[in-house]
Amino acid sequence: MQIHVVQSGDSIWQIAQQYGTAINQIALLNELDNPDVLVVGQSLVIPEPGRDYVVQQGDTLWQIAQMFGVTVQELAVTNNVTDPSLIFAGQMLINPYFTHTVQAGEFIWGIAQRYGISAEQIITVNGIGQPGLIFPGQSLRIPVAAKPVTEVNAYITRVDEQGASEVMRLGRYLTYLSPFMYSIRDDGTLTELTEQPVLEAARANNVAPLLVVTNFIQNEFSSDLAAAVLRNPEVQEELISNLLTIMRSKGYAGVNFDFEYVYPEDRENYNNFLRRVVAGLHPEGFLVTTALAPKETVNQQGLLYEAHDYQAHGEIADFVILMTYEWGWAGGEPWAIAPMNKVRDVLDFAVTVIPRDKIVMGVPLYGRDWQIPWVEGTFATTVSPKEAVQLAADYGVSIQYNETYQSPFFRYVDESGQEHEVWFEDARSVQAKYNTVKEYGLRGVSYWVLGTTFPQNWPVLQNTFRIRKF
Repeated sequence: MQIHVVQSGDSIWQIAQQYGTAINQIALLNELDNPDVLVVGQSLVIPEPGRDYVVQQGDTLWQIAQMFGVTVQELAVTNNVTDPSLIFAGQMLINPYFTHTVQAGEFIWGIAQRYGISAEQIITVNGIGQPGLIFPGQSLRIPVAAKPVTEVNAYITRVDEQGASEVMRLGRYLTYLSPFMYSIRDDGTLTELTEQPVLEAARANNVAPLLVVTNFIQNEFSSDLAAAVLRNPEVQEELISNLLTIMRSKGYAGVNFDFEYVYPEDRENYNNFLRRVVAGLHPEGFLVTTALAPKETVNQQGLLYEAHDYQAHGEIADFVILMTYEWGWAGGEPWAIAPMNKVRDVLDFAVTVIPRDKIVMGVPLYGRDWQIPWVEGTFATTVSPKEAVQLAADYGVSIQYNETYQSPFFRYVDESGQEHEVWFEDARSVQAKYNTVKEYGLRGVSYWVLGTTFPQNWPVLQNTFRIRKF
């Protein structure tokens, strides 16, 4: 898979010719409703012939395995397919092997080095009796090199059948699924959530569900509600008991606490609460995780940050999700949702106090459309990456790319004469994020939020990592 940025004069036919692939493979992978309409600056993911195949309507895993000359099991393992019937049109499957034609002067050791595999793998796969016996023109079957293993969490707000369909389609890319949400009450009970459809879809894809607990009430995070629980050990014991009941009955693998806008004076109360939770849940094998605001220093000021103790959470929890997004928030000025320079500032601090293998980096799957000049009190519209590109196409503007923020953006003027500025994610921006996860040696990524259409994300993720299953 490669990333192509559309240039002036490009057509889908020319791009297909350039990469030696089929138009329908590009159109399917990128969910192009009209392949004849491309936007200058738009990023496309391009499947590599012989190595990648985009599933078409009616395909079966057996048919694709036959085309690649591999077993169904080999194809399923390489692509994290837990059930051979669970493949969907538009998804990219990677061939477990590719062909190398031996050139004069080549040796098996050099070929292995070139492709990042061992000489023994080439010898075994090709049934070579003596390592030296290869000759120019010979075709060797080369196993795809192992990718770094990562964990992937995704929050989901649609927990009905529509959400379940999304989880069925994307489940092979996920380690964890976090249905949003259960809210605490001041007596230690929890609100109700009818999330059985998405839990069943998660199980079908070997995805571990995390029960999300928040202090969210009446459409906002409540500092007072958090205080009522964090300052009362008896209420906390009741909450833990209720958590265990739900997790046992619904098959959750763990819990994710997303307590936001906690009073600074409750910082240690929050830490002690987490210690109680771990003492209650770990003996039964449940994970305990937290979501933390994106801090750049230990004493960062502000109600969102002060009670989030990075070092303590890193010691207590099994892992933490850093919410490295929302710099460009709906009620603020136009900006990249997750500017990479700011994300790196957060990571630079986080790795000094939290073990790297406990850090999960937040990744947004959405963009925003602001009216400009921005006026305080106005709010941006949330758009999916696919909708953002469509807006650029509809208004005939080019997409630009900010290298500092590693984010695409554009401006347009609507029918009323109102100017807009749009920031979103594309294949380049998520590739930059995944490269950062590798560079920092982090545990994985966490998406906010499933349900927004971003077809390029999934092949980029798949091309970069192997996803750990729980």
